Amino acid sequence: MDDNNHGNHRSLRRIVVVGGGSAGWMAAAALARAVHKGCSITLIESDEIGTVGVGEATIPPIQTFNAMLGLDEAEFLRRTQGSFKLGIQFVDWAQQGHSYFHPFGPHGHQFDLSPQHQYWLRSRHQPGAAGLDDHSMAWAAASRGRFDKPSRDPRTVQSTYDYAYHFDAGLYARFLREVSEARGVQRLEGRIARVDLRPCDGFVQSVHLEDGRDVAGDLFIDCSGFRGLLIEEALHTGYEDWTHWLPCDRAMAVPCASVPGGLTPYTRSTARAAGWQWRIPLQHRTGNGYVYCSQFLGDDEAASRLLQRLDGAALAQPRPLRFTTGRRKLFWNRNVVALGLASGFMEPLESTSLHLVQSGISRLLALFPDRDFDPLVTAEFNRIAINEFERIRDFIILHYKLTSRDDSPLWRHCAAMAVPDTLQYKIDHFRRTGRLVTVGMELFGPASWLAVHIGQHNWPQKHDPLIDLRNVDGDAILARMRQAMAQAAEAMPAHETYIRTHCAAQPA
Repeated sequence: MDDNNHGNHRSLRRIVVVGGGSAGWMAAAALARAVHKGCSITLIESDEIGTVGVGEATIPPIQTFNAMLGLDEAEFLRRTQGSFKLGIQFVDWAQQGHSYFHPFGPHGHQFDLSPQHQYWLRSRHQPGAAGLDDHSMAWAAASRGRFDKPSRDPRTVQSTYDYAYHFDAGLYARFLREVSEARGVQRLEGRIARVDLRPCDGFVQSVHLEDGRDVAGDLFIDCSGFRGLLIEEALHTGYEDWTHWLPCDRAMAVPCASVPGGLTPYTRSTARAAGWQWRIPLQHRTGNGYVYCSQFLGDDEAASRLLQRLDGAALAQPRPLRFTTGRRKLFWNRNVVALGLASGFMEPLESTSLHLVQSGISRLLALFPDRDFDPLVTAEFNRIAINEFERIRDFIILHYKLTSRDDSPLWRHCAAMAVPDTLQYKIDHFRRTGRLVTVGMELFGPASWLAVHIGQHNWPQKHDPLIDLRNVDGDAILARMRQAMAQAAEAMPAHETYIRTHCAAQPA
C-alpha cells in the first residue's frame, strides 16, 4: 500500500516552545487551539529571565487573533487592565507644534470612482477648509475622548472605523498561560544550558536544561528574545541590520500613575530631539517610553528627560532596552521558527510587535510542516515573512524621512538619508498626484499611508485629473460626512464610561 494514502505517519509528535512572555504564550495558546491529538506542546521558560513586555499597544488584527483563541473580549480586557485604541496621535513629527492622527479605518466613506481624499486635496486651499483628520470617524471619537463599538451597518459613518487595544503584556502572557495549560500545554520551569543538533542534518534535536533534563522535539519555536537562543546561537542564521535607515537603538520604559481624564482611546507618539516618546494608557497606569539614538543621547540623559515628561508620578525606575533594528536572514531555519524579538526588531512606532508574532503564528498554521520539513514550505514561509517585515520597515522609515525638523542632528540625518527604492517609489507617486501605490500584500493599507503622507506634509503637486471630469459635488458630500461624524461622536459614551460599564478591571 502506498504510504501517502494513510496520511499522518510523518505528523509532528512534539512541539517545543522556547521562552515565555507574550510571544511564547501566544504561540502555545494558538498551537493548543489548532492541534488536538497525537502531538504534545511543551513551553520552557525561566522565572529568573525577565521578559521585555512593557505596556503594549496593538493594531486591529489582534481582535481576530483573540477570537481565534476563543477569548471573551470583556474578560481579556479585565484580566490585562486593557483599554481601547482608535489610532495613534503623532506630535511634533513633521515639525514642532504640529500633530496629526493615524486612524484605524478610512477617512470617510468612498463615494466616487476616485478616492475621497482626491476631492479633499482639490479644495484644501480654500479659506476655512477642514483638515484631513476631520474626515476620520476614529479621530472624531478619539479627539473627544469617546469610544463605542463600530456599527455593522455599512451605510453609516459609525461603520468606517476600527479599534485595537492597549494592555499590560505581562498580564496578557499570564492570561494566555492559563488558557494554554487548560488546553494541555505543559510548562517546564528552567534555564537552557545547551542545544543539541542532529549530526546528520544540523536540525535541533533537543534542548538540555541546567538541572539535567533533556527536552526533545520535532518543531521548535524560538521565543527567547533578542538572544535568539536557537535561531542564532545554535543555527547561526545571520541578521540583516537596518540601523542606517532606523538609527534608534535604545529605549527607556517606565510606567506612571494615571491622571484624571488621561485614559485616552489612542496611543500618543511624540517626536523628541533624539527619538520619540510613547504614551499608552491602561486602566491602572500609563505606559511610557523613550526610543532614542545612542549616537545623539546618553542613557542617563534619556532616563532623566523621560521622567520629566510624564503625566503622573513614575511608578518604577526607567528600564533600559538595547536593540538593533532589522531581521534574521531567515525566520524559519531547519526545524526552528523564530517569533517575537528572536525574529528581529522593529521599533514600536506603529505598534506592530505583537502583530508580527500573530502573523508568524498564522503563517505557521497555514504552512504547517510534518517531520520531513519540505524546503519548499519553509521557503514560502520566509518569502512572505521577509516581505511583510520589509513593507512595515518602509512604513516606519516614512515617518522619519518626511520631516522638515532641523533642530537636532537626528532629524537632519533622517530628512537627508536615502531610503529603500520600494519606499522612494511610493513617496514620489504620492508627491506627484496624491496616488497611493502598493507593492503586493501590505499590513498598512491606503488610509494609513495617506495619514502619514499628509500628516507629515508630503503635499501632492496636483490631484487626480479624473475628478475634474466628474459630475460630483465632492465638497458638499465631505461637509455632510464631517457633520455626521461629529454628531455620531458626540452621541458616544466617554472612553472611561464605556470601560467602567463593560470591562472594568479589579484595581491593581
